[in-house]
Amino acid sequence: MTQPFDSHKFASDNTSGICPEAWASLAEANRGDLPSYGTDDWTKRACDRIRDIFEKPEAEIFFVFNGTAANSLALASLCQSFHSVVCHEVAHVETDECGAPEFFSNGTKILTATGTNGKLTPASVEQVIRKRTDIHYPKARVLSLTQSTECGTVYSTAEIKALSAVAREHGLLVHMDGARFANAAAVLQDRDGSSPADFTWRAGVDVLCFGGTKNGMNTSEAVVFFRPELAHEFDYRCKQAGQLASKMRYLSSQWVGMLSNDNWLRHARHANTMAYQLGETLRTRFGLTYAVEPEVNAVFAPLPDDIAAAMQARGWHFYNFIGAQGYRLMCSWDTQQEDLDRFVADLAEEYTSRA
Repeated sequence: MTQPFDSHKFASDNTSGICPEAWASLAEANRGDLPSYGTDDWTKRACDRIRDIFEKPEAEIFFVFNGTAANSLALASLCQSFHSVVCHEVAHVETDECGAPEFFSNGTKILTATGTNGKLTPASVEQVIRKRTDIHYPKARVLSLTQSTECGTVYSTAEIKALSAVAREHGLLVHMDGARFANAAAVLQDRDGSSPADFTWRAGVDVLCFGGTKNGMNTSEAVVFFRPELAHEFDYRCKQAGQLASKMRYLSSQWVGMLSNDNWLRHARHANTMAYQLGETLRTRFGLTYAVEPEVNAVFAPLPDDIAAAMQARGWHFYNFIGAQGYRLMCSWDTQQEDLDRFVADLAEEYTSRA
């Protein structure tokens, strides 16, 4: 057996460092004195580049420190306290944000719908919306979609259009949790040429929480309002929630570097490719079959519990989330072939010792 070590390589795409393009932009933004609170040129440039990416010159953009703040404040801006948000039962806003969406909206209720592999269907959404429409029950106001999903699946442009159509039929707005938006964007571009605009605002999405951290940045998420009227007084909401950065250029400058030359897509595509390679190697070497085929940068590997425990004892960190169909192995912008090789070699030793 190899000597125990400590590796968080596959625990999350949050564990990797800052990618070179974001780091270089931070270093450049660190020169001299610049205006505060987002009135600097870096923030203007970042907002303009995001508008260009989405082909939406009127979009309003705000930068916050993390995904929980992005989702919670965005949903709060769309809802009153007597409203509800419809999302998948394993959506991050339901399972992993400690009630923040409800807190920041003064009590908006989260209503969950079902769907295979983390994806909602028009029928499941309509069922929740129609469950009760009387005045004694929170009124459905927002449909929240996660792209890519917590199960590592990707909504197609057609699927988002169909879900948005149901939302519109019942007067709901559409929010997209895009913590791993870049990974989904790379998939859809390669699959059918869909652009970021195609599967967001053109497909019916009103507000996107555009993830930067998991794509290789440091504590920077962008809240993108495709309908500017929905952003009314959102700046005050950010300030009240402690999400208005005084040195905003350190959040925004990273986006300038990442969105140049499609660096954000290149890093996301690399993470996805590493996951595909890992998934295929586990399939061919150990006969694993997946309930969910890897689509982005996550592999949900159905490892035997004793082997998973042995790998964790060796120092490999990874998780088995409630509702997940296997142990989640995440790849990131800095995952390398040698990381995969070492993991597979250790795994082979554990399988061989039980043969």
